[in-house]
Amino acid sequence: MTPIAVVIVNYNTREHLRACLATVQTEEPTEVVVVDNASLDGSVEMVKGEYPWVTLHANRKNLGYGAAANQAIASCNAPYVLLLNADTLLESGGLRKLSAYLDQHLRAAIVGPRLVNSHGAQQRSWFPFPSRYVCHTWTTLPQLDAFCGRSTRGRLIHYLFGFREQELGTGPDMRNRVVPWVLGADVAVRREAFKAMGGFDESFFMYFEEVDLCYRLACAGWQVHFTPTTTIVHVGGVSTTQRRAAMMLQFFESEAQFYRRHYSKLLTMQFKLVVGAVMLARIIVGRIRLYWRGDAARRVRLAENVFVGRSILAALWHLQRLSQPRPAR
Repeated sequence: MTPIAVVIVNYNTREHLRACLATVQTEEPTEVVVVDNASLDGSVEMVKGEYPWVTLHANRKNLGYGAAANQAIASCNAPYVLLLNADTLLESGGLRKLSAYLDQHLRAAIVGPRLVNSHGAQQRSWFPFPSRYVCHTWTTLPQLDAFCGRSTRGRLIHYLFGFREQELGTGPDMRNRVVPWVLGADVAVRREAFKAMGGFDESFFMYFEEVDLCYRLACAGWQVHFTPTTTIVHVGGVSTTQRRAAMMLQFFESEAQFYRRHYSKLLTMQFKLVVGAVMLARIIVGRIRLYWRGDAARRVRLAENVFVGRSILAALWHLQRLSQPRPAR
């Protein structure tokens, strides 16, 4: 087996990190590197006390996901690296299977495995680039699940725009394939290709850093692959749900940055129009629902939706940067 290191980026997810490292340890990787982005929950102390064999980088401030991943991968020596979120669990033999896959597919720069949640339900693993349909991002990205939910409205949008489960990496057609981009929560990386691209663009504090990297890799002639040969459990949203409104603002800021960087002014304007319409609808619906009687938690969530919608509209139409302070991942 070609040596493969494991890199984990953590922020305030101590218990998940503990469980993740337990599964990593059984796989006996060449190297294990944990980068902690200034957690306040005792994550650093836990790693030092329970996993002293791990190379630990304890940052004094939150550098963002891409910057932390770059920091960790740069410190590795193995040709391959499995980059993980802290809220993941490895399958027995999974590390060996991913290394073998990279050995067999020399043009694959990044490989994403099959994902399931903590209950075993399949998660979306790979996605089309936002350019295929302007609305694709609003209805398919896992980061938006907490915001939009799996409502009747969401299912209707999927139907209207013709999205199929096979297009989203969740259908029965599970096979090795070349895909546009894979979710960055757990990806096997060929360090040669990663280094050639300069790693993640650190101007993406979080969200879309993996979309941007996969896009640049494709432009440079590399491939991104999905493989169901191994399955990784991904809880999802453990860090981001700690500051839901800030995360949503950061998500839209990062997507706007991706459009400005890679797409035409016309497509960027279409993006703004669609987002504006969606946010305006959410503001109106949110305000109406706030008049209904409901529990306090529901009212807080509705108020957050209205706040996010107003902030995004201001950013879109006044061309100003979102004023929300940098969120922590």
